Amino acid sequence: MSSVPSPKNAASGGAPPLHRLLANASDAVQAVRDGHSLTDWLSRCPAEIRPGVQALSFTVLRRLGAARAVRAALAPKNPPPRVDALLLTALALLWPGESAYADHTLVDQAVHAVRQRAPNSAGFVNAVLRRFLREREALVAAAQADPVARFNHPRWWQDRLRADWPAAWEGLLQANQQKPPMTLRVNPAHDDLAGYLARLSEAGIAAHPAGALFPQAVVLDEPRPVQALPGFDDGHASVQDASAQLAAPLLLGQRPPQDLAPGEDWPVLGAGARVLDACAAPGGKTAHLQELAGNRLDLLALDADAKRLERVRQNLQRLRLEGAVRAADARDTAAWWDGRAFDAILLDAPCSASGIVRRHPDVRWLRRPDDIPALARIQSELLEALWPLLKPGGRLLYATCSVFRSEGQDQIDAFLQRHGDARSRQFDQGAGHLLPLADNARQDLAPGAAAVTDGFYYALLHKA
Repeated sequence: MSSVPSPKNAASGGAPPLHRLLANASDAVQAVRDGHSLTDWLSRCPAEIRPGVQALSFTVLRRLGAARAVRAALAPKNPPPRVDALLLTALALLWPGESAYADHTLVDQAVHAVRQRAPNSAGFVNAVLRRFLREREALVAAAQADPVARFNHPRWWQDRLRADWPAAWEGLLQANQQKPPMTLRVNPAHDDLAGYLARLSEAGIAAHPAGALFPQAVVLDEPRPVQALPGFDDGHASVQDASAQLAAPLLLGQRPPQDLAPGEDWPVLGAGARVLDACAAPGGKTAHLQELAGNRLDLLALDADAKRLERVRQNLQRLRLEGAVRAADARDTAAWWDGRAFDAILLDAPCSASGIVRRHPDVRWLRRPDDIPALARIQSELLEALWPLLKPGGRLLYATCSVFRSEGQDQIDAFLQRHGDARSRQFDQGAGHLLPLADNARQDLAPGAAAVTDGFYYALLHKA
């Protein structure tokens, strides 16, 4: 993913006027409130305003719970949806510490935007925003009494985290409010970590290693457009979170489990190994597998979404890697499997995305409580469908970008109870639930690093 410029940078120079950015950001917020993905909406946003709109909408969605509470206090009767979205956008951006703009500028430009869309509501919006500025301290303090406003997550989401992680749930909610780092995966076919760090330094880009657990991961001090990265178009680096970079070495055996029996062999998979990436889009892990194996795997990348599979093809092409790419639902094995068993399977299963809320702040508002058991059923169906396709002695890596136990450890515990020929291999670090917290002792972070990684779950299953 490319970097997200600040609103200040997005509006400098010859950038579009702020009222246009605010109007489009409010459209994005309303789309999320209507149940649509922010990523999909932004893909249709005009290119010249997309960076600024993305930056503003990310900020608003991180403060949407608080903005709703304050709007309800100031205007109990719901305005028309488009007016309400603009009002919520302005209130979120006027929240203490959130805006790169002066208060009076934001109010003036928000009223300008409303006047263009709903002229009769301009006076109402102006009055609400100016009252908020006059009473901001008291209104912000009062909003803290509402858990949804305080943590900016739905109440059911908070309750689930509290049940799963009683000692860390507040920290997880607070971590979701932070801007994520931009992390790169260095392609070993071109550079080692030190060499690419030197190239970044020569280009004036400050960066540091993510930590010993992530030997290819570089964290930029500030996000940059991918076009500014040395050698990006030639495949020298890819954008990928550090947690996601654990999948390929775990599956290929480059990080052996700690519970090997005396004399037990744990081969590193390489040339000719038949590997399935069952839910491959957008292809970061697919490409990483071939990078580490020297482009010598017999690799099949599946995904049910044919449109998203185009990203897989683009990633492989940019990195000059090989692999068969096919649109299919991995559960429907009769439709795509040729009968040849796999040495290894990566199942990066569809999930709630509760571990990557920093990067996708709309997720918390899009998900519903009944989505979680529905997703868990899909995960279970995928495990059941793919397990018979694995050779005896083969390995399956189950992964989700979730911090909910029902999509992680609970899912695997249930699978192991159903399958006597499955064994979950143990690791000191890099498997199990990885929480996006700076003090997560299970992640070997660089000294002083703050929450480098997204939330993930990994379980490596060995077929007896």
